[in-house]
Amino acid sequence: MSESTQRYVVPPGTAPLVQLKGIAKYFPGVIANQDVDIEVMPGEIHALLGENGAGKSTLMNILTGIYQPDAGEIIIDGYAQQFSSPLQAIAAGIGMVHQHFKLVNAFTVAENIHLGWSETPRRASAAVLEARTAALAEKYNLQVRPSARITELSTGEQQRVEILRVLARQAKVLILDEPTAVLTPAEARELFKALRDFVASGNAVIFISHKLDEVLEISDRVSILRGGRKIGTEFSADCTPAKLARLMVGRDIVLADMRGRPEGAAPISETPVMSLQNVFALNDGGSEALEGINLDIRAGEIVGVAGVAGNGQRELSQILTGTRGISAGRIVIDGETVTRADAAEFVDRGIGHIPEDRLHSGLAPGLSITVNAVMREYRKPPVTSGGVYKPGAANALAREIASVAEVAIPDFGMPIRNLSGGNQQRLVARREMRVASKILVAAYPSRGLDVGAINTMLRYIVELRNAGAGIVLISEELEELLNLSDRIAVLYEGKIMGIVENDNVDIEEIGLLMGGRTRGGKEAAHG
Repeated sequence: MSESTQRYVVPPGTAPLVQLKGIAKYFPGVIANQDVDIEVMPGEIHALLGENGAGKSTLMNILTGIYQPDAGEIIIDGYAQQFSSPLQAIAAGIGMVHQHFKLVNAFTVAENIHLGWSETPRRASAAVLEARTAALAEKYNLQVRPSARITELSTGEQQRVEILRVLARQAKVLILDEPTAVLTPAEARELFKALRDFVASGNAVIFISHKLDEVLEISDRVSILRGGRKIGTEFSADCTPAKLARLMVGRDIVLADMRGRPEGAAPISETPVMSLQNVFALNDGGSEALEGINLDIRAGEIVGVAGVAGNGQRELSQILTGTRGISAGRIVIDGETVTRADAAEFVDRGIGHIPEDRLHSGLAPGLSITVNAVMREYRKPPVTSGGVYKPGAANALAREIASVAEVAIPDFGMPIRNLSGGNQQRLVARREMRVASKILVAAYPSRGLDVGAINTMLRYIVELRNAGAGIVLISEELEELLNLSDRIAVLYEGKIMGIVENDNVDIEEIGLLMGGRTRGGKEAAHG
């Protein structure tokens, strides 16, 4: 029996490292957590699953001192604790690595590890800090380059620095939020090995993920939240992806290959509706982010873009939607060369955009849900008529979009930042699909969504394709790309390594291309 399928056994009399007892947290109009009991044992990798808005993030924010519970208690190593800040939580051995890293880009790895750490020597040379960092990396089996600046690191390497920062501060419980979203399959395997080494010495990991296969591979037990309450805790060895999905959403979820076209679906056009021709583009820092990109998008097809996050996907999605200019090359839409970046013009041409950073690129966090829902149609009837803004019409349209997106909203006047990330994502997606008559550029549309919401999101994308729109689907989820795409372009360090037809795809080959390599171990030629 493999390591991933062995039943986890807790020696009799073993005390939990962490006990959450009767935890409750309330926000205006929302029950975030209610009567949640969870135990995390020494030597355990404990997964936490739940739909968007199920209360996972709130629960972990309570455990790490960001929020205080309205009811219940936290017990660490048998002692009741109250954390009023993350510093108190880390002092008690509870550390969290968030999905969005908090590193100082201008500093070296060693400097980031030692920044704000009470055990950092007062007067230490770079060589001393780097030697201390190297010793920590060896202790925890996390390979890092102590002298490298953060800007020189891949996303996977940056994640290892974040984990090492937490472990250096003597964390006994490591909380990871969607840790593999930024990793290649090979990097994910390396992370899993390091986590197993970490818990082998009696520590524990709380692993938050929406990837059910990976949860079953890495975890010993799984706790499922639904509507802020714990549905149950199961041994991973007794579960299947279908069982976990059913527990999460309360119904059976069928994930199918969506490449099939129903009768009456729009065919793939012979000529592209958009072409990128030898396109170059710079990132926000003025460095080259895209190099020599050639890509055609046809009506009625889904073009997948595979790659580890941070290899030019953000810039690619932005030049496709008019929010970033190019430094060289041509963008051709319907046979016409577009000479400048203009987001409003691209929307008028029927191009929608689900951005990678939904909160800051796709939304105005401090404005109301209504304003955010209708902003793409702000100048048009019925929202604006005769040059006059119609609040009632805007509110009605916002309610319509929320209904189709299957997002329950208690107050459309509240700031949209108050919604869960998954609900923000669904609203942005439905808003953009309304304007995407020609092309939808979807960057990580299922990121942060639960399995039921992912299925709904992808079904909407397929319906848009069937209606004749061209789709650019940027994702780090290979299974998602394989289930939807007609063709898959692999992006690495701003270059397209190759474009493969999705008929008989070699997943391992795509994984190698994502890392800039070929099966023979050589650097891939840029396609």
